[in-house]
Amino acid sequence: MALSKKQVAELREHLDNCRNPLFFFDDDQDGLSAFLLLYRYKREGHGIVVKTSSKLGIVFSSKVKEYHPDKVFILDIAEVAQEFIDEIKVPVVWVDHHGPFQRENVKYFNPRVSEPDDNFPTSFLCYQAVEQDLWIASLGSVADWFVPPFIKEFREKYPELLDKDYTHPGDIIFNTPLGKLIRIFSFILKGKYNEVMKSVKILTRIKEPSEILEQKTEQGKFIYKRYEKINEKYEPILKEVTEAAENTKGKIIIYKYNEDRMSFTSDLSNEAVYKFPDKVIIIAREKGDEMKCSLRAANILIPERLQKALAGLEGYGGGHEHACGLNIKTRYFEEFVKRFEESL
Repeated sequence: MALSKKQVAELREHLDNCRNPLFFFDDDQDGLSAFLLLYRYKREGHGIVVKTSSKLGIVFSSKVKEYHPDKVFILDIAEVAQEFIDEIKVPVVWVDHHGPFQRENVKYFNPRVSEPDDNFPTSFLCYQAVEQDLWIASLGSVADWFVPPFIKEFREKYPELLDKDYTHPGDIIFNTPLGKLIRIFSFILKGKYNEVMKSVKILTRIKEPSEILEQKTEQGKFIYKRYEKINEKYEPILKEVTEAAENTKGKIIIYKYNEDRMSFTSDLSNEAVYKFPDKVIIIAREKGDEMKCSLRAANILIPERLQKALAGLEGYGGGHEHACGLNIKTRYFEEFVKRFEESL
């Protein structure tokens, strides 16, 4: 069920009863889709993609002062600092499916508060409230490795995007036109902030997915061309990851690359774990003195092993049962990998 009928009504009421909302959203397809669903329903306010961290810290309070919102919505962001909430002095509505976390002076919508195993994506929760833009809700949910109950309705409406009934999200992501849209949404979130937000603004005006995939409108052509440009950088790295995986005999596949190449850690780890489901995938991008990593595993639970392997090391990480992020100082990376491998 995800959110209860009472919670859905309350979330919709928060949207209806504001004039200048400010939306902070995570920089993945679920976060982007959640923002698009709420913004396209409300048609007012501003959006800010949170690219620097999985935590909304006090540094972002400057954006609240800049836009003077009457309400702040936080979407698909794993953690929010209490200092941020206290500083901005604006009503806060937080919709998420991580944690859950406890914060004061926040309207918190997270199905895991009452049902810890309910990992409904944030875009799914937002769709419950707005009941429009089925294609965006389906895209965001499947991108977060969740096949929503309304996928049959989506298939009936968009048979050209989904040719049959699928039960595994990876089959949709990597084998269908809907999966291509999912990759497009991921790739337009990469690069310079102003370029990302220009693409996001254009997405708020796209009426149907065919505008993008078939490049039927100028807006759709812009999004597709930006995707193609980034995909040219992605494909060579994917080839390297695949070759590394095929030559790895152990349980863990590790691929490291430098910051001079665009960040594709999440995309690469998702595709690798789909192709090699019996392996644990660690994609690590070295930036400065840190390794920024994505961990994926189809058949083991990651979070507890991750935290134990991090004990005493300079780093932090977390996420979902089979997908986590990790930031760790480069000098501790090999020790972390050794410990994590031992936990298997």
